[in-house]
Amino acid sequence: MEDARWEPGEGPRDRLLLRGANSLSDPELLAVLLQTGYRQCNAVVLAKELLQQFGGLTGLMRADASSLLAFQGIGDAKYALLQASIELARRRALQELQGADVLSSPGQTRLFLQHHLGSRVREVFSVIFLDNQHRIMRCEDLFLGTLDGAAVYPREVAVRALQYRAAAVIFAHNHPSGVAEPSSADKRITERLVAALSLLDIRVLDHIIVGSGCEFSFAEQGLL
Repeated sequence: MEDARWEPGEGPRDRLLLRGANSLSDPELLAVLLQTGYRQCNAVVLAKELLQQFGGLTGLMRADASSLLAFQGIGDAKYALLQASIELARRRALQELQGADVLSSPGQTRLFLQHHLGSRVREVFSVIFLDNQHRIMRCEDLFLGTLDGAAVYPREVAVRALQYRAAAVIFAHNHPSGVAEPSSADKRITERLVAALSLLDIRVLDHIIVGSGCEFSFAEQGLL
């Protein structure tokens, strides 16, 4: 329910209903999700404190459970709401991309990957498996790593691609540092993956590195 400290029609939820979600600031939108604050702190003040503590929306979405639950005013219910909102955004982005030719929808592909990988606090290597019309069959996180990297094994990627009868793939992984530039290790593993899959006549369309609000495309930079 709307925070009891708001006058009728003045709370962020009421203004969202009257003027639309795009009329609200980041703290106000977050306050709609949080619903209430604590003690003498209303939901907007709590939202501002959260954004300041975690460095904005991106930092908040990447925060782990222990950090969020330790924050005053955040309990299991609010934490669950935040996680549900992140997952809904990811699923919506994937749903909009499914059924489309990913080569004709590069913006949607990047948007999905931002939702899918942008909030991860550890490095994750994902593969998008495509049919012969470049439509998504499935997206899987194949390798999970640390803050600094993830070990990637071309044989396992090849086995999975054959299992799904993929005609093409797009690789993607995140850089928890927020910087989307490829490392020398990123370039080497991409070359090994392309070589392994070419023996199976499976095309590698791209390898996208996801940073904080930015992406790096191997295909666009002529690195494939």
